[in-house]
Amino acid sequence: MPHDHAHHHPPDTACCHGHDAGHAHPHGAQNADAPPLAPAVAQGADLRTELRILQMDCPTEEALIRQSLGALPDVRSLDFNLMRRVLTVVHAPEALDTILQAIRALGFTPEQAGEAGPTAEAAETPESWWPLAASGAAALAAEAAHWVDAPWAVPAVLALLAIAGCGLVTYRKGWTALRHGQLNINALMSIAVTGALILGQWAEAAMVMVLFTLAERIEARSLDRARRAVQGLMQLAPDQASVQQADGSWRDIPAKSVSPGDLVRTRPGERIALDGQIESGRSAVDQSPITGESLPVDKTTGDPVYAGTINGTGELHYRVLATAGESTLARIIRAIESAQSARAPTQRFVDRFARIYTPLVVLLAIAIAVLPPLLGLGGWYEWVYKALVLLVIACPCALVISTPVSIVSGLAAAARHGVLVKGGVHLEQGRLLRWIALDKTGTVTHGRPALTDVVALDTADPVRSHALAAALAGRSDHPVSRAVAQGLDAGPGTPVEAFEALAGRGTRGLVDGRPHLLGNHRLIHERGLCSPELEARLEALERQGKTVVLLADEHRALALYAVADTVKPDSAAAIQDLHALGVRTAMLSGDNPHTVAAIAAQVGIDRAEGNLLPEDKLRIVGGLAVPGAAVGMVGDGINDAPALARADVGFAMGAMGTDAAIETADVALMDDDLRKIPWFIRLSRDTHRILVQNIVVALGIKAAFLILTVVGLGTLWMAVFADVGASLLVVGNGLRLLRR
Repeated sequence: MPHDHAHHHPPDTACCHGHDAGHAHPHGAQNADAPPLAPAVAQGADLRTELRILQMDCPTEEALIRQSLGALPDVRSLDFNLMRRVLTVVHAPEALDTILQAIRALGFTPEQAGEAGPTAEAAETPESWWPLAASGAAALAAEAAHWVDAPWAVPAVLALLAIAGCGLVTYRKGWTALRHGQLNINALMSIAVTGALILGQWAEAAMVMVLFTLAERIEARSLDRARRAVQGLMQLAPDQASVQQADGSWRDIPAKSVSPGDLVRTRPGERIALDGQIESGRSAVDQSPITGESLPVDKTTGDPVYAGTINGTGELHYRVLATAGESTLARIIRAIESAQSARAPTQRFVDRFARIYTPLVVLLAIAIAVLPPLLGLGGWYEWVYKALVLLVIACPCALVISTPVSIVSGLAAAARHGVLVKGGVHLEQGRLLRWIALDKTGTVTHGRPALTDVVALDTADPVRSHALAAALAGRSDHPVSRAVAQGLDAGPGTPVEAFEALAGRGTRGLVDGRPHLLGNHRLIHERGLCSPELEARLEALERQGKTVVLLADEHRALALYAVADTVKPDSAAAIQDLHALGVRTAMLSGDNPHTVAAIAAQVGIDRAEGNLLPEDKLRIVGGLAVPGAAVGMVGDGINDAPALARADVGFAMGAMGTDAAIETADVALMDDDLRKIPWFIRLSRDTHRILVQNIVVALGIKAAFLILTVVGLGTLWMAVFADVGASLLVVGNGLRLLRR
């Protein structure tokens, strides 16, 4: 094969048997929830074309398409999204017709953008159950005829009717697989049923085909739960938005037609259609679909709103900031879809194992069918029958399906709780975290200063002193001055004249004709207004990591105000929870060491480092790594980019609405809640435990039936029950993660 497709993997959701989507979906019908296909776009000299293939929803179909298209010299790369049933092909411009013909030759119906016609938005047509029910009745009748010793033609005719009613699709798929040199479940089942018919096991052949088809239906329904868990995100944002027109009237138009800058109205109880900024109105907005927050967030003029969130009791008018395709919700969906394109380590191991395991078991079946009769250890009938039973047991479906269902369930559960995981590899790696490094500002703290201490030094008129401080602070745009003004909340009143900002020191102004200063320790010291007692107070506050400003007149200091970047209320609980999980913590900050040490002590962080440049954070994160353990870094996704990239798992805080955070982090926390990190680690550990359980169950059941078959106790219908039972067990076990 001239081109390397090894890096393209199917999403972490797929059935293993695969129902016949071609049966269920008439030509041209598409999933109503699926986003429209993009037209072919140029990618260098090549074209990038999206094709929707409704019959492609499990690795069986993907393997056939990959083998067929991979041999074409003009195909550059293949990317499979089984959740959307979309194949993206990068190819030479003249190769599209050849690609479409190759896909149709496999029995699939590819659709391009704009090709599906008027039925493109039609909902999926449910498969009819009556042919399967009729086939089941015929198979039971064949079994009854066999037990009452009816003439051989009676069970034979009934069995053939049952197989024709429900098994032709399996035969067609099996023949296609064999023509392309693949031994998938359809090929193995077709060989087994045909062999049973040749041996005269009419009733058993019919029952095997009916049970297999029934299992396909049940398994497809179960797997659709995992698919719908992510597709449900697409339905969060409404299709229509109420947009103000040039004449001031309001009109409902498709959300995808709304442009940035348009003014949109959202009534109480409605879902917000697009990302924007509120221009008028006040309401509580339920952001749980995006952030997982349990309580609504109060929103007013100037605040951001996000597509898919739910407006509360007030009408909001907001200015659109991004198109529907570039909203935070759309980026989350794209991130989840791309996450499913990268296989987790356990899944890669299972796939490699299955590629070796299946041919070996098929060779073993051939040996069982041929060698014992040739060696005089029994008749051909007996050993060929055992070989057919072994072929059914050989299918690695339960094994292969055990990992993607668990991984996609974990990803969907995380997304529901406002934790966006960029791939199964990160979900699995979370359980190995032993060190978490955290940035200080905006991660452990709010990232904005707040007034923490107010001390009146002039006891004669403290109220007057605070009013003067508020007046001077209110005239400055410095963050510390703003924190003092907001904290004192003195409101308008005391006028300030001849106001002057003193660079690096503070402010000065005339109040009631007298000069007053509001500045830092250096300014007071330079003016000779410090005393040993005041110095001691300032040093004590500064050792707590606080910034101190003082109000003074010409003769003395009148009051002092301490400002600090306050700790988030959930930070200490999150650190305590991490310690309970055996994870140690480090704070890495560019702030001064006193402040960093004070904040770290306040929340219980094990190690604190200050005065760090980005390359220093990178070096420390690298130094925390030990064999067999993982290191995490928590930051804002931009300033901490080197350390986030170096960490085994990078966490971005407050990723809602931030492109860079979603793109750079391995895990994006859609709100600022640090408690989501220990929750993610527990989810990772639960996912790994379920993966191990599924692999043990799948291999254990197959080993048990392999032994039963060799000793002569296994039958075809028992083998189907074993295979189907194992598949349904691992699917059900994996779906438990959705209930978190």
